[in-house]
Amino acid sequence: MRYIINTFIFVMFSFLLFAEDGSKFWLRYTPPEAIYDFSTVTMDESSPTLEKALNELTIAWQSFTEKNVAITKTTDTGSLIIGTAKSKNIDSVIPSTDLDGLGKDGYIIRNINKGGKQSIIIASNTDIGILYGVFHFLRLIQTNQLSASVNIVEKPKYDIRILNHWDNLDGTIERGYAGYSLWKWDELPNTLSPRYDNYARANASIGINATVLNNVNASPQILSKEYLSKVKALAEVFRPYGIKVYLAVNFSSPKELGGLPDSDPLNKEVIKWWNDKAKEIYSIIPDFGGFLVKANSEGLPGPQDYGRTHADGANMLADALKPYNGIVMWRAFVYNPSSEDRAKQAYLEFMPLDGQFRDNVIIQIKNGPIDFQPREPFSPLFGAMQKTPEMVEFQITQEYLGFSNHLAYLAPLFKETLDSDTYSNGKGSTVAKITDGTLRPHHLTAIAAVANIGEDTNWCGHHFAQSNWYAFGRLAWDHQLTSEQIADEWIKMTFSNNKDFVNPVKDMMLASREAVVYYMMPMGLHHIFAFGHHYGPEPWCDVPNARPDWMPWYYHNADSVGLGFNRTTTGSNAVSQYFSPLKEIYNDPSRCPESLLLWFHHIPWNYKMKNGRIMWDELCYKYDSGVQQVRSFQKTWNQMQPYIDQQRFDDVKSKLEIQSKDAVWWKDACLLYFQTFSKRPIPSDIEPPVHNLDDLKKIKLDMTHHN
Repeated sequence: MRYIINTFIFVMFSFLLFAEDGSKFWLRYTPPEAIYDFSTVTMDESSPTLEKALNELTIAWQSFTEKNVAITKTTDTGSLIIGTAKSKNIDSVIPSTDLDGLGKDGYIIRNINKGGKQSIIIASNTDIGILYGVFHFLRLIQTNQLSASVNIVEKPKYDIRILNHWDNLDGTIERGYAGYSLWKWDELPNTLSPRYDNYARANASIGINATVLNNVNASPQILSKEYLSKVKALAEVFRPYGIKVYLAVNFSSPKELGGLPDSDPLNKEVIKWWNDKAKEIYSIIPDFGGFLVKANSEGLPGPQDYGRTHADGANMLADALKPYNGIVMWRAFVYNPSSEDRAKQAYLEFMPLDGQFRDNVIIQIKNGPIDFQPREPFSPLFGAMQKTPEMVEFQITQEYLGFSNHLAYLAPLFKETLDSDTYSNGKGSTVAKITDGTLRPHHLTAIAAVANIGEDTNWCGHHFAQSNWYAFGRLAWDHQLTSEQIADEWIKMTFSNNKDFVNPVKDMMLASREAVVYYMMPMGLHHIFAFGHHYGPEPWCDVPNARPDWMPWYYHNADSVGLGFNRTTTGSNAVSQYFSPLKEIYNDPSRCPESLLLWFHHIPWNYKMKNGRIMWDELCYKYDSGVQQVRSFQKTWNQMQPYIDQQRFDDVKSKLEIQSKDAVWWKDACLLYFQTFSKRPIPSDIEPPVHNLDDLKKIKLDMTHHN
C-alpha cells in the first residue's frame, strides 16, 4: 500500500491546540500518523451522491496534506478506485458476485494489485453504498486502522436507521438541550442553512439513512401544503446523502386540518382524506419515507377515541402509504390513566393486537417499559409480539440523564438493551436479533433514537454528547460493535490520536453512564425526578390531584419497611410479562440482578446484599460512588489540557463542574429523604450531606426554556 508518513505532524500538532468549537464533530480530518495516498481517485460514473463521496475525499485530502485530489476515469494511475457494480473499473478488478448479498447499502473496501500497482477499491451495488464506504475508508485512516491487507465487507444490520427529532414548528425542541431547532421553518423553503448539508453529512458518515423532522406531539400543520413545500426543500438537501424524510403526524389531522367532523379510521371520508394526503405528499416528495405516530398517549388523539384499536389506526395509514412504498412507525408508548402498573401497560395494550397489523407497519417500542430512565430492564414487548415487526426507540437526548450538562456516554445503555436475552425463542433471543430480522424475518427492520441536535455551535450542547449521536449511528449499522470500539473511534476523530489522551478519556466515557445511575437512581430506582423538567431530584414530590404515575412516590414506594416497586407475583406481577427463566429470576430477590432489585422488589432496609451489606448501607455507598466517579472524571480531564485546544478543554471542564455539584445534590436529596423512612445512619466513611433536606425541598428550577 502507498502510505505517506505525515511530515506535517509537528506543524499540525501546534495547529490542533488552537481554539475549536466542536462544529466539525468527528469529521475534522486532522492528519494522523500515516495517510494512505489517495491523491488520485479513479471513478468512471457520476451522480449527486457520488459527487458527495468525491467531495468528502477532497475535503479530507486537503485537510491532511493541503493539496487537491486528482480525479481520473481510468485505473492506470488510480490509488483509490471507487464505483458501483456498473463501473467498468470495478468490473475489471473484482467479480460481480462479490457484491451479491450486500444490498443497497453494503460495500467492499479491498486492497488489490493491478498491473503491479497497489490500489484500494471501494465498491458497492449503489451510489449510497459508495458514500458509506468512503466514510469508512476515511475513518480507518483517521483512527490508524487502515492495513496493507485491508479486505472489508460490510452491510448494515437494520434497513432503516432513523433519528426522531422532537422539534416543534415554533423552533423549540421538546427535551432539546442544545438550543433551538436546526429547521428554520420561517425561512424555508427559500433559504437553506449550510448546517442542513452538514447535518446530512454527519448522518451519512455513520450510516443514518432516515430522519423524522418533527415532534411526535405533532402539529397537524406539518401536513399543510405550506409546510410540505418546506419539507421538500430539506428532502432535496438530504437526498444525495441517502437520507429519507419522514413526518410525525397528528392522528386528528383530518378533523383539525381537513375540517372533517371526526378522524375515525373506519370513516370512509377520513380514509379518503389520508389517501389524498399521501398522494399529495408523494407528488411533492417522491421518496418520502412515511409516518411516525404517537396516538392515544399522554392525551394525544388516536383511534381509541372512536372505539377503534391501534391496529385499526395504523392499518388505515399504512394502506394510504402502501402504493408508494411508505411505512408507518406506530409508537407503543402507553401512558394512560390506569390502576395498572405503568410498566405493564404497553404490553397489555399491544399484545392482543399481535398479527393484526399490515406488513408496512412496524411497532416502535422504547427500550424500557417506563420512559428512557437511566436504567430499565428491556421492554417485555420485545420478543412477545411474534407476528409483528418491532423496532427499538432509544433516547440520545438526555432527558433523564442530566440534559446537556452531564457527561453520559450512552453506548453501554444501548448495548445493554440490544444484547438483552428475551428467551422468546429460547436462549440467545436477544433484542437485537429480534429487531434486526435475524430471529424472525420481517418485511421491515428499523431502529430509532430521539436526537439531541440543536442550533448550538457544537450541535449537541456538550462536546461529549456528540458521542451519543455517533454511537447510535454506529450501533444501528452494526450492533455487534463494542462500546469501547465506538468510543475509541470517536475520541480519535473528535479530539486526538494520542494514546495518553485516548485511553484515560475512553475509560472515563465507559464509566460515565454507570456513574449517572449511581448518583441518581441506583439498584433499580426510577422516575424520582423533579416534576415537569426531569433534571434534579424530587423523591418527595406530591402534586395535589395529579395522577399517581406522575409522582415519584408511585415508583419508589419508600416506607418504614423498605424501598422499591413490588412487581413480583405478590405485587403487580409485571414479571409475568417476561419469558422463563427471566420471570423466575426477576421474581426472586436472591436471583434478581442487584442493578434492578428495586425495580422488581420492595426490599427491606436491612435486607442483606450479596456483598454482605444491608440494603440501606449499599444504597448509601452507591450514591457516594457516583459522586466520587464524577470527581475522578474531573481529575482525568484536568490532565488532558496539553493534548487538545483550550476552548473545548474549558467547555468540558465547566460542564464537569456542574455535573459534580449536581451529583452531590442528587446524593444528598435522595439519602436524606429516604433516611426519614429507614431511620438509619449514613455510614461514617461516606462523605456526609452538605445540604439540608428542607433547603433541598425549596429548590425550584425554571427549565421552561428546555421544552
